[in-house]
This record gives sequence, structure tokens and C-alpha cells, in this order.
Amino acid sequence: MLSFKYALEIFGGIVVLFSIIPLIRNDFWAFRVFEYPRLQKLLLNLLILILYVSFYRIKSNFDIAFTAVIAANAIYLCYQIYPFTILAKKRLLKADKLDKENKISIISSNVFQDNKNTAGCMRMLKKHDPDLILLLETDAYWHEGTKDLKHDYPHQVLIPIDNTYGMLLYSKLELIDYEVRYLVDDEIPSIKTKVRLPSGKLIQLYCVHPTPPVPGENMYSTERDKELLLVAKEVKSNKLPTIVVGDLNDVAWSYTTNLFTKISGLLDPRRGRGFFNTFHAKYPFLRFPLDHVFCSTDFKLLELKRMENFSSDHFPILITLQYEALADLEQEEPQADQEEVELAEEKINKDTD
Repeated sequence: MLSFKYALEIFGGIVVLFSIIPLIRNDFWAFRVFEYPRLQKLLLNLLILILYVSFYRIKSNFDIAFTAVIAANAIYLCYQIYPFTILAKKRLLKADKLDKENKISIISSNVFQDNKNTAGCMRMLKKHDPDLILLLETDAYWHEGTKDLKHDYPHQVLIPIDNTYGMLLYSKLELIDYEVRYLVDDEIPSIKTKVRLPSGKLIQLYCVHPTPPVPGENMYSTERDKELLLVAKEVKSNKLPTIVVGDLNDVAWSYTTNLFTKISGLLDPRRGRGFFNTFHAKYPFLRFPLDHVFCSTDFKLLELKRMENFSSDHFPILITLQYEALADLEQEEPQADQEEVELAEEKINKDTD
């Protein structure tokens, strides 16, 4: 039993260390990757705490200190997770009634380039029938396998690439002045386009998929952070109602995502509603919210839902938003303080070579 006690103390120390590491504002992947498993850290922390106080008498100074640290870490993790629980205040309000002329439904799905189940993807899309579809990690195979969408989705921006950063955007709604942009890397595209709602109202849409800070992809988060903050800065200066959608390769609670929402002024529909974890589809304990939709205060929410998987490593996510002329008067826009503005500028201007 003594060896088990030592094991609990060692693992407890590791969980605390993994909770502290993300506080170090360094772009190296080893500092950023530990932001992802926040819920997992909390569950392990609580398990260790419960086992420790259940099986052993807390009498020595070390026992007291260890218990206090583990308990404090659990409280800290609860504090971090709280905004994404149903107990927290909702940032994006629910629409009171449906206005079909001003609603827009979007499915965003990272299909996993090596996945060949295009038929499953098409069944899912046909079942839910959104106004816009954004498919990520799409190469020539996925382009060919989804080409029948053109019959119901006449407006398209198609960028099939075999580097896991291809994008296919299909829309029933008119796309205006669309641009394919390479904001940070010549091989990583993003899409900027205006979308005309059935009412005639124009909205701005950004589709993004920056690189993750993981070995084999990018050793630093610099490029990801830079792309997101360039979009955020542009959104802030834009006067149109705005939606940003895509696989951000970052979790909803990271300091970069938090900075993105403050610089852009966009709302996260997850806040006050849940995690809606989209990755990894095959490992339930290792799931994080990586696929996102953010919107300006001009919108209210009709539906937010995680869709069924079709052999990808990501779950698709569906969101239905509704533009309302007075919605911005009812919702609070996130604001960045001067220090956060300076941090964003520092990240934007940082060398990515």
C-alpha cells in the first residue's frame, strides 16, 4: 500500500505540473499542448485526491501539503472549466423565434484526408442539409467524392490540396467577393467571403485551418497564433456581421483563443453550453473542442450540435445562427485591454521562419 501511496503522490505531482506548464507564455509545442486536456486533468486530479484521502490518514506535514496542493489544483481547474459548463452565463443568446430569411446553418467538418468514407460524409450532409458546408483536410479524392454537392450548393470555393490543409466550401447562399488567402504560409489557405442571406443582408465569413503546435506539423504555435490574430484584427475593423469557422487546432479555453475573441469581439457559442468536443473521435478520453464557430454580437443562436462521425478523427459540428438587427444591443462584446492588444501585435509581428 505504501508503494501505491507513492504512486499517487508522483502522479499527483505530474498533474499539477501539467496544469502549471500552460501558464508559461512560450510558443514551443511542449508548453501549448498541455492546454488541451483540461477536463482530463481535472478528472485525474479528483481521482487522485479521492483515493489519497480515502486510503491514507493525512497526518504528516508532507501529507497535508500534498493534499492541499492537489485540492487547490482541482479548484483551479474547475475555475478554468466553469465558463464552458451549463452553469455559466451564456455569451451568445438563444433566438426567441425563427426568422427563416435571416438564418444561416453551417456544418464544419475536418474529414481526415486519409479517410475514404466520402459516402458516409455525403449521407450526413444530406441528412442535415445545412446552408453552408466547410470540409477540411480535403484533397483531390474528397473533391471528386463530394462533387455531387454542386447540384444543391451552386456557390463554391474549392481548394483541394494533398497536404492536409485543403478546403472545400459549398453554399446554397450566394458568395460575394470571395478570396483564397495564404496569410502566414504559402501552403495553408484560408477563405474570406461575403454571404448574402435570403433577406438580402450581407455577412462576412472567414474559413480557417491553421497548423497545430505538435511535432511533425509545427514545433511552435507562432504560425497558428499569428493567423488567428490577423483574422481577429481584420474582424474588429469590419462593419459587417461576421462568422469565423474552422478547425483552429486550439481548444476553446486556451489563452490564444481567449485573446482571439477579445481582439475580434466575437462570441463563443460554447460558453455556458458545454464542451462539444470534436477531436479525437476514436478516443473518448482524449477529446478536445478543436472545431469552432465564432460570431459577432449581430447574431443569436438557433442550434449548436455535434454531428455523427463518418470514420474521421474529428466529429462534424453544426451551428445555426440568426441575424437580428438589435441583437448587438442585448449582448456584450468581448474587449481586449491595452496589454492584450500589445500582446496580439507582438504575436502578429513575430517572425515565423
